[in-house]
Amino acid sequence: MISSLVKPFESAIAESTVKLRKLSSEGKKIFGYFCTCTPIELIHASGFVPVRITGDAGSVEKAYNLIPDFICPFMKRSMEKVLNGEYQYLSGIIQGYTCDAACGVVNIWEKNITGDLFEILPLPYNDSSGARDFFHSVIRSLIRKLDNQGGNYSDENMEMTLQLYGNIRKILMNIYDLRYRDQLPISPRELWYIIQAGFVTQPEEYLHLLENFQAEIKGKTSRKNKGIPILISGSLVESGNLFDFMETCGAKIVADDLCTGIRSFYPAEGEGKDPLERLIDRLQRKFPCPTRARAEERLAEILKLVSFSGAKGVVFMLQKFCTPHLSDYPFLSKEMKNHGIQSLLIEMDENWKAEAQLRTRIEGFLEMLE
Repeated sequence: MISSLVKPFESAIAESTVKLRKLSSEGKKIFGYFCTCTPIELIHASGFVPVRITGDAGSVEKAYNLIPDFICPFMKRSMEKVLNGEYQYLSGIIQGYTCDAACGVVNIWEKNITGDLFEILPLPYNDSSGARDFFHSVIRSLIRKLDNQGGNYSDENMEMTLQLYGNIRKILMNIYDLRYRDQLPISPRELWYIIQAGFVTQPEEYLHLLENFQAEIKGKTSRKNKGIPILISGSLVESGNLFDFMETCGAKIVADDLCTGIRSFYPAEGEGKDPLERLIDRLQRKFPCPTRARAEERLAEILKLVSFSGAKGVVFMLQKFCTPHLSDYPFLSKEMKNHGIQSLLIEMDENWKAEAQLRTRIEGFLEMLE
């Protein structure tokens, strides 16, 4: 059951498709993106609406006419949804170059579905003055293309957009800080709803929801859970029910390393003398993702999360065929074991169903930690 504190976020998700279709019918251009590495601030500052494309849980049928079986459920389900007419309100896709599957799906989408702009942005892998200069040229090129679509980018608009998204991310970081201190009065599943709502809601509305939530939880009693504290690591978790399932197995989720979690909002802001410099700085210092960072960098950050959250173990909840995450897993699990931290690997398909066999594995893992 979703508490009254989180109901507005659940409603925002449920109503998002109707609202976005209405915006599109009124002439507002909406651009989709797959990954948090995409500079969505540029889309907003140009007068458009950025919306994260989701896969959600479900079956795959039509998509196999265009894509192979051996790519992640996220990509398969997103293609299934567009072929079922669920993304008709999009004017195109703007995607930072992350994994090959996502960029391949952008190309397939462009060739088979109508749209005005399909752009895959080359992103620097290293952080140097030369890399930032290159990133700056990429961003300037995107601004020109957005202007050709009727955009109205200006540095003044970008200043307001950065402040808007900065305020959103600061509240999310405060919420996560409450979770680390075991003072959050909502469940992990409910926190998942709060994060998800931000992907499909206009930022002005989302900030209003977050501000109300922040005010309402002041003085609320924390939600106590005596389970074994764990950290969840992976890409997108597209069913909040999994968090409830893990709690029934005896887990207490105290931190995450997820695209539908900390990677979507950390850090809140960047530094620099002008708005584009601050945008680039934030993106270059994002919480490390396996598509953009070395496993060694991820290990250092995960160990920090484990330390200050009090997690006793890590559950890698990965999507099948997610090559970047699966490639990092052997190194991460080995090195964490060397640091005295046990881990468990779980691979999920597009149905995101928690079966009895999964319960046995999770309960066995938690017993070992205890």
